[in-house]
Amino acid sequence: MSVMTSEQVRDYIVSGLECEHIEVFGDDGAHFEAIIVSSEFEGLNRIRRHQRVYKALGNRMDTGEIHALSMRTLTPEEYKAEQNG
Repeated sequence: MSVMTSEQVRDYIVSGLECEHIEVFGDDGAHFEAIIVSSEFEGLNRIRRHQRVYKALGNRMDTGEIHALSMRTLTPEEYKAEQNG
């Protein structure tokens, strides 16, 4: 199995989830962190938002391609408010 890159993880998420903004970090090939901003998160609690991201990733978490993904999932309004501090 090849080593996963943060760019690949980003591409997998973007291919299955409409994102206004996304950043993925991680350089060990298995553990990643992401900030994901999507209007699809509107009205969803944190667990449902994470489930939506896992759906976009398909079975890559189950197969071990991606060992761990720590994520912050925000709506565009939440992200904008955070940026304006």
